Amino acid sequence: MPAPNEISPAQLMRLLGTPNAPVIIDVCINSDFDQDPRVIPTARRWAHKDILNLPENVKDRHIVVLCQKGLKLSQGAAALLRSEGINAEYLEGGNHGWIAAGYPMTPVEKRPALSQHGSRWVTRHRPKIDRIAVPWLIRRFVDPEASFLFVSPATVEAVAEKFDAIAFDIEGVAFSHHGSACTFDAVLSAFCLHTAPLARMATVIRAADTNRHDLAPEAAGLLALSVGLSRQYKDDQQQLQAGFALYDALYRWARDGHTEGHDWPTATGGAS
Repeated sequence: MPAPNEISPAQLMRLLGTPNAPVIIDVCINSDFDQDPRVIPTARRWAHKDILNLPENVKDRHIVVLCQKGLKLSQGAAALLRSEGINAEYLEGGNHGWIAAGYPMTPVEKRPALSQHGSRWVTRHRPKIDRIAVPWLIRRFVDPEASFLFVSPATVEAVAEKFDAIAFDIEGVAFSHHGSACTFDAVLSAFCLHTAPLARMATVIRAADTNRHDLAPEAAGLLALSVGLSRQYKDDQQQLQAGFALYDALYRWARDGHTEGHDWPTATGGAS
């Protein structure tokens, strides 16, 4: 029988990428981490002895603590948090259990350092598809505290330099279009986010963003909704927030509903 404060890799994977995903805290000791310097997507590394000094905005949320094997470090840290009234669980099997289940791990060297204030990204204003999809992907699978700046195309690189931001979806940077792939593809690859639902999403986003609707029939719908959002909102930040709901829904379709179809009349002849 599972422990009352234990969460399985499968349960955590179901939460990852959703608006209510927990804060993931990795308390692996340095010697264990050095053997495999990767983390579960969005996980922050934190010293187990300092677990009660997590930021206050983290303590108010659901926390999942993990270590290498899901034993003394993560169980002790979760228990200590729970003793302070904080909603904390530990990951069954730790990183080893997560990897054995075939779930993605991100090399720490490839992602921005996670902090209370989050990484900063900058791109062209008046976003449509990639420039909403990429922030969604970063917030949900890389850095939940990331912020996004929208500026005129000619100033993106200068703003990135002056404000310590990462430029994306412009020519000549790593996070952009390369060949037939779009910026969403580049971010997936850079952070090793290889899952079937994200790959399914990527096909639709690539098709919509590069006018290749033959790749996915859903692309036309995504383009229509994206253009509609861009016309509905004058403020890019308001559009970004509205767009997150769109991509949350697209992710759930890609994960759970991509085989579902609808027709009329229904097979039973009743109303659907």
